[in-house]
Amino acid sequence: MPMVCQVTGRRPQTAKNVSHSHRRTNRWQYPNVHQKRYWLPSERRWVKLWVSTKGMKTIDKRGIERVVADIRARGEKV
Repeated sequence: MPMVCQVTGRRPQTAKNVSHSHRRTNRWQYPNVHQKRYWLPSERRWVKLWVSTKGMKTIDKRGIERVVADIRARGEKV
C-alpha cells in the first residue's frame, strides 16, 4: 500500500519514541491514507485515488474535477 496522498502529497515522516528513561529510538509516522473511489462525471467513470483525510476534505471543498486536473498536471496517471 503506498503511503503517499495523491492530492496533498503527504508522506511518512521520521520521529522519535521516547521511553520513560528518556531513551530515544527512531520510528515512522504514517499519514492516514486510504484508497477511495470517486465518480468523474465528465469522463463517466470511477477513479481510484490514494487520499489522506485532509485530501478528502480538499476534494469536498474544490471538487473532484479540479483535483484530478491538478494531479494530471503534475504528470501522474489517473
